[in-house]
Amino acid sequence: MLRTSSLCKTLALCLLAHANLAGAQQSKPSDAPPKLERIDDGNLAPVTPATPAPRANEPKITEKREGGRTTEVKVKTGKSSYTMKGTNPAGGSSTGDAAGSTLRPPQWTVGEFDLNKKKKAASEAAADTEAAPVPPPPAPAK
Repeated sequence: MLRTSSLCKTLALCLLAHANLAGAQQSKPSDAPPKLERIDDGNLAPVTPATPAPRANEPKITEKREGGRTTEVKVKTGKSSYTMKGTNPAGGSSTGDAAGSTLRPPQWTVGEFDLNKKKKAASEAAADTEAAPVPPPPAPAK
């Protein structure tokens, strides 16, 4: 047991000495500043600030107001959209009361159905046939 602990101590001492020698061999950085290159300003194009491009996922927010109060807010971001609706507070309650809260959870638009799709297609087809020019009648045979 005594031999193993002295072997560990000797090994640790050798590793510390090696690390110290490796640290001493590193050269110190120079106190002189690095050399800089001069760039001609005449060759460079003038810098103009770029206007930010419109983002594709930027939310579109539509607010409905009634009497100075926001009653409904519709938010559409990409394919996702939701609606926030407010409620009219009770007459005797104020904002912050349990009865006076005007917050309602958002209503997510999951899917929209077009129930009049067949009627619209039929009316468009009828409008196309009515808008087509009428061919002239055939010339009488002689």
